[in-house]
Amino acid sequence: MTATARARISWLTLFWVAALPVHLAHAQAALNSGDAIVEKRETKAWLSRIQEAASKRSYQGTVVVSSGGAVASSRITHYCEGRDQFERIDSLDGQTRHVVRHNEQVHTVWPQRRIAMVEQRDQLSSFPGLLQAGGDRVPDFYELRSTGQERVAGREANVLTLRPKDTHRYGYRLWADKATGLLLRTEVLGDRGSVLESAAFSDVVIGVHPSIDTLLQPIRKLDGFRVLQPAAVATRLENEGWSLSPKVPGFQMVSCVKRPVDGPLRTQSPGAAQEPQLVQAVYSDGITYVTVFIEPYSVERHPRAMNTAIGATQTLMHRQADAWVTLMGDVPAPTLRLFAEALERRK
Repeated sequence: MTATARARISWLTLFWVAALPVHLAHAQAALNSGDAIVEKRETKAWLSRIQEAASKRSYQGTVVVSSGGAVASSRITHYCEGRDQFERIDSLDGQTRHVVRHNEQVHTVWPQRRIAMVEQRDQLSSFPGLLQAGGDRVPDFYELRSTGQERVAGREANVLTLRPKDTHRYGYRLWADKATGLLLRTEVLGDRGSVLESAAFSDVVIGVHPSIDTLLQPIRKLDGFRVLQPAAVATRLENEGWSLSPKVPGFQMVSCVKRPVDGPLRTQSPGAAQEPQLVQAVYSDGITYVTVFIEPYSVERHPRAMNTAIGATQTLMHRQADAWVTLMGDVPAPTLRLFAEALERRK
């Protein structure tokens, strides 16, 4: 490379680094401009940057989650190689558990119990991701505002607030890494701004290049483990004799599957007759979700109806016709009840 070429690359690099704060300042100003069209475009841009950083960048760190008075921590390593994504999450509290993902295939390993579960999962987001399916609808139901800059895990972060435009969903406060867009911290906010749940990196390194062998080590040797596989099959609520048209604006179904009622694990040989089935339908507004579980009612398994709240997560369980219905989601309790009221038995 010639000295002229090196000088040109160095100049361009310096120009880009120098221009980045100006670009971000313009983006923040546009986000708070008061022009609905501009704000909608900038909201999509900010959220897409956060989501892209979570899926396409390599990073490693410790994540601490606080919910309902309980605190849990995990070590997460995420690595991208071309179109392939590798991820490993190791629990640091309680029983040892390793979750290893290669694209859509997920292994969950419990070494002490010598059990491993292998399943295919759609990549619905979890921290440090953000958008669920249907992220384009987010600006219709949330207002994004830039509220300054703070440091998280030793890195400069832009602080953003997602305010719901109605009472059907919670608000969020986000800390996005200034240099990369990676989400460093989130808080779920109640109607008076109280923090219901939080997740944050206590330490993080962005741009790591871990060994693939190290990432996959927990699933390399499963000799002597009981290896279980899901028997989930895609379906529709209508095909299972149910219907649900959400009364809550913005929520749309993103997946619906059925599987053996004794959990997501195959307990009988394929093709077994009259195997009781559990139906699981997931709805999302682009940020949060509501999951509906429907299974045959059993007096032994389902003694009484329940309504619980832990942090931001609401759970509602009750009998409906000949079925036991469980609804769960990070939404206010009245929102979950609207979903319950909309569920109907068709046959």
